[in-house]
Amino acid sequence: MKIAVIGVGYVGLVSGVCLAEVGHDVTCVDLDAQKIDKLNQNIVPIFEPGLSEMVATNRETGRLHFTTDLEDALKGAEAAFIAVGTPSRERDGHADLSYIYAAAKSIAEKAAKPLVIINKSTVPVGTGDEVEEIVKSTRPDLQFDIVSNPEFLREGAAIKDFMAPDRIVVGVESEHAQKVLAEIYAPFAQKNYPILYVNRRTSELTKYAANSFLALKLAYINEVAELCEVVGADIKGVSKGIGLDPRIGEKFLNAGPGYGGSCFPKDTLALVRTAQDHERPLRLIEMIVSINEYRKRAMSRKIAQMCENEVKGKKIAILGLTFKPNTDDMREAPSISIIQGLQDMGAEIYAYDPEGMENAKHILKDVTFCDSALACIDQADAMVIVTEWDEFRDLPFAEIKKKMRKPVLVDLRNLYDGQPLKAEGFDYQCVGRPLETVMS
Repeated sequence: MKIAVIGVGYVGLVSGVCLAEVGHDVTCVDLDAQKIDKLNQNIVPIFEPGLSEMVATNRETGRLHFTTDLEDALKGAEAAFIAVGTPSRERDGHADLSYIYAAAKSIAEKAAKPLVIINKSTVPVGTGDEVEEIVKSTRPDLQFDIVSNPEFLREGAAIKDFMAPDRIVVGVESEHAQKVLAEIYAPFAQKNYPILYVNRRTSELTKYAANSFLALKLAYINEVAELCEVVGADIKGVSKGIGLDPRIGEKFLNAGPGYGGSCFPKDTLALVRTAQDHERPLRLIEMIVSINEYRKRAMSRKIAQMCENEVKGKKIAILGLTFKPNTDDMREAPSISIIQGLQDMGAEIYAYDPEGMENAKHILKDVTFCDSALACIDQADAMVIVTEWDEFRDLPFAEIKKKMRKPVLVDLRNLYDGQPLKAEGFDYQCVGRPLETVMS
């Protein structure tokens, strides 16, 4: 099938490439001419394992194309995916749908034949109805259907998530739309990946409900970790003990410095605002948002405690800046709040991340960026692991101890066992374990 994908951000690019991979003829469209030029040279603007190779392969086969010309992309297309950003509006926290509406209007103006318009972006309940009205008012003569098909992609594992999904959710309002979506996802149905057909509003709410539930698990385990630290329990054991219950599950039970990224912060906030607008407030989700924001900032105070509550003028080495490993995404990363909190106390920040430093430079001010972990910790008064990159899992601590001004390690991802480090002479603190059991 010939498909157009509008927007080559994270979701649009991964979706377009993967749809080409399973045999569709895909043209990805974006207004950013520089980005399109780079993609036509197989230069991918985001870091996602395996994506560059798939772009090159599918361009070579002729199944994948990139252009700034929407009209050309829609020629002969039976379906058009909208995959543009829906960031939180600064003034009220609602999802900013201006890019969705602009894309819908442009598609309506340029479409030359009947079209199924599929919203891949994360949007509040009822957005599909608004898009339908925009298309109808722009082109009364156009035959079209509006479909909701939310993405469930984890950054760093997005290709696997798309190619081997745990579910595909499709919100349709007509038999024709369902038939087209069934054809698009036929390669996945043949492999028995579950495809759930529901109405459009159900599909829209499913994405927000899923992300908010996962955020709830993270906020919950972080709250329990705080209790562990004062009652003498170990959060790793607690997480494993409750995660073995199949009704709970083991995923999203790793305590840490709070969640970040492109989805959880904005989606939980958008769901809160939607519920408030309908006078059905979701108090639990409101509390999650509050807990997470407090959590990220509180990590700077944890670090200060390991420096005897005096970090002014001290060098703090931050290992890991992105909100999670295997991505260069800095959106809402816990490192931002942690670094700003330490800077407010007068600390000098040095930082290293394997992939995220270029993006971090646009966000973080007065930070010295280093080209390796060892360069970052040189003469540091404390080192802090913020993101669990694999290269931070086997650090040469004998060498590190010689380089640091003081051997203090704050492990916000619980990558290490404190006892061996204590034996090496480190002051060590992680998340969810009593301070006295891990400090020298």
